[in-house]
Amino acid sequence: MQGDVLVTHNKIEQAHFVIKGDCLMLSRKNVIRAVTIALIGATSLSAQALAQDLTIGVRAGPDSIDPHWSTLGSQAESLRHIFDTVVAVDKDLQLQPGLATSWTAVDENTWEFKIREGVKFHDGSDLTAEDVKFSIDRIPQVTGPMSMTIYTKSVESVEVIDDYTVHVHTKGTAATLPNDFIRLFVVSSEIGTVGNEEFNAGTAAIGTGPYKFVSWEPKGDLVLVRNEDYWGEAPAWENVVRKEIPNDASRVAALQSGEVDLINYVPATDYAGMQNDPRLDTFISDSVYILNITPNVKDELPVKAKVNGAEIAENPFQDLRVREAMDLAINRDILSQVVLEGLGKPANQLMPATFFGGSTALPEREYDLERAKALLAEAGYPNGFEIDFACTNNRLPGDAAVCEALSQMWARAGLKVNANALNGTVFFPAQQAGEYSLWLSGWGTLTGEASYTYGSLVHTADPEKGLGAFNKSGYSNPEIDALLEEGARTLDDDKRRALYTQVTELSMNDRVLIPTVIIQTVWAAKADTLTFEPRVDQETLAQLITPVGQ
Repeated sequence: MQGDVLVTHNKIEQAHFVIKGDCLMLSRKNVIRAVTIALIGATSLSAQALAQDLTIGVRAGPDSIDPHWSTLGSQAESLRHIFDTVVAVDKDLQLQPGLATSWTAVDENTWEFKIREGVKFHDGSDLTAEDVKFSIDRIPQVTGPMSMTIYTKSVESVEVIDDYTVHVHTKGTAATLPNDFIRLFVVSSEIGTVGNEEFNAGTAAIGTGPYKFVSWEPKGDLVLVRNEDYWGEAPAWENVVRKEIPNDASRVAALQSGEVDLINYVPATDYAGMQNDPRLDTFISDSVYILNITPNVKDELPVKAKVNGAEIAENPFQDLRVREAMDLAINRDILSQVVLEGLGKPANQLMPATFFGGSTALPEREYDLERAKALLAEAGYPNGFEIDFACTNNRLPGDAAVCEALSQMWARAGLKVNANALNGTVFFPAQQAGEYSLWLSGWGTLTGEASYTYGSLVHTADPEKGLGAFNKSGYSNPEIDALLEEGARTLDDDKRRALYTQVTELSMNDRVLIPTVIIQTVWAAKADTLTFEPRVDQETLAQLITPVGQ
């Protein structure tokens, strides 16, 4: 992620630091604190600092231990402990060597990946190029709820050159293939044809990651033990438990009672109090996640709109004036500062503007209630209409609250919007099955570039090309499709960026999806027990957490 990253570490004395470029600026009180800690030495280290056990309370865990089962961020975050990816990213989503030490475009349709030597799977077997090929080939065969084929959509075939070299042949030039491979988890080719049962039981959960699988209870605990033969930096904790606690209040209570050492997704309502609690440390960071509204523009809505209580045949969302009216009726400042209590920022596109292919020319979204009413009247709905509106209640901080607030804002424009906040296990299968007429969900541009987001959400749904995998609205624009496909074939970074910026601007002006707010994320931990640097993808990884003093 380009630009500045702001991270605030709050303690009772409100010490903080700001990382800007390569410069570290410490507050006076933080300097005093650091000096004091240095003077008192190791004798003051808490028992927790010397402990080998870490328990994390997380809002959502995996839906399967199969790393090719789902694209959800909570799935990837959980399984990144057990499995490694071909390409890695740092906390700002910049590409880093992973199981591949390098990658090179050897011709217009071929990428060469050099595989790291000396890496062992948890069963002691050696990682080779065959395992990488097996993992790529396996993804289209897994029939999970949210297909991982968006990461292999450009792959035509995989050729093993030698034990540590693979050539990935693509369907035409695939300029962003290394970005796609940050979600390409590698499993052992020795597992053969297996499914969820074998992964969830642990028999197929054989990765190369920093932790080994011990056990997992769906919607419960994922138990891990340190991989003593890990190829990378050895993690600090011997035993890790990731406890899935979807209820925000319960997760906060678990931290306060000492049941867990760290929690993610601290609710905004608890953040202020935690800042002044000497027993707790809090950590805050911007994220890549944006809550987006999707209007279904198909000829026939799955749940029809109503006017004066009677269903209507037409789909109001096919009229750009209606989509624009709904956009204008949203007060994003209220969403950010009141609904999310300051833990959000207004969004005007589907990813941060500084990402590859984002637009700095798009204006901030305007709030104009009178103009919204006028547009609805022009479109033939002077008294509005009624529509159902689905969203998640456990996916991202504040998702249900934003959903309800949007319903109320649209009511002021004359619309009756029935908000229905659902658990992600219910929401996502129904959303993928095309059961909603209007919905809100979070999306994070985890590859740091536009083809991932716009190619998945905006391009016409085209399974043959592997594009539009998450376009369930029926939107189709040949001009946008052509730009995305040309961008995917363009190796020149400047030219590709310009093409993707056009896609961003065209689709946002057409209100394909309507972005609302960028989520900011808060973590909390027992005071003075661990060090933790937030990532913009919001992942809470045990291997990147260390005890204080270590």
